[in-house]
Amino acid sequence: MAWIQIHLTTDRPSVPLAELLLESLGALSITMEDAADEPMLEPTLGTTPLWHQTRVTGLFPEHSNPEQLSRDIHNGLPPTSPFELEVERLADQVWERVWMDDFHPMCFGHRLWIAPEGQPPEDPEAITVQLDPGLAFGTGTHPTTALCLNWLDRTDIAGASIIDFGCGSGILSVAALLLGANRVTAIDHDPQALQATADNALKNRVRDNLIILDNNQPLSTSADITMANILASTLIELEPLLASHTKSGGQIILSGILEEQSDVVISAFTDNFQIESPTTQEGWVLLHGMRR
Repeated sequence: MAWIQIHLTTDRPSVPLAELLLESLGALSITMEDAADEPMLEPTLGTTPLWHQTRVTGLFPEHSNPEQLSRDIHNGLPPTSPFELEVERLADQVWERVWMDDFHPMCFGHRLWIAPEGQPPEDPEAITVQLDPGLAFGTGTHPTTALCLNWLDRTDIAGASIIDFGCGSGILSVAALLLGANRVTAIDHDPQALQATADNALKNRVRDNLIILDNNQPLSTSADITMANILASTLIELEPLLASHTKSGGQIILSGILEEQSDVVISAFTDNFQIESPTTQEGWVLLHGMRR
């Protein structure tokens, strides 16, 4: 099945009208995105911020008449409304797989590789995570994940117990087990993330050493290393929980933090952890600390 996309680019006050109009015309889904390269990296919880220039996109089935949709949109908009209209036809594809065309083996540190299934790296010494993230976040391409993978590669974690908060695709959990960790507990609130983590653990033959929990399930263990690659505000909220499940003398790895947020995150963790100087990559930060 093919699709028709209608894009309306407008200013922030006009976004609700654009959304309502597309919905009234039968859009199957409506999405919004930045139309002018205006970063919005970590909005306040419970808010729905919009960009000054926002692109509102409605997805319509193939049998829709794009010319009629365009006329209906023009007739439904006030003459003074600042809208730009674009119509796009989309051929049917397995969309969640399309991006995999650009996913190739990547090295983190000296020996740790992330590779799609069936594309092993040429390095004979490689420790390779075969990854299919499915619909869950995490392939190692984002600096926050890359920072964590590089830390795992250069650290002796043989025999360690690890907790991975916000496991996403399971990339950090699987990498840790392949690098010698004894047990990893992977936690996430997203069922798709938990399924992707289980699938990737099976693919890499480490499922027996992996415990997978929904974040509503009780966590009764503490770990030698606690990893959390989440947004800064969530890390701060979780500090008491992360501290309570990190052994005395254990290590904590925090990522998902912008450089300008590092001081406030460090401040939130200093009562329970001795935090080292940040490691940075492309404006993002990894914090490493020891449990007091």
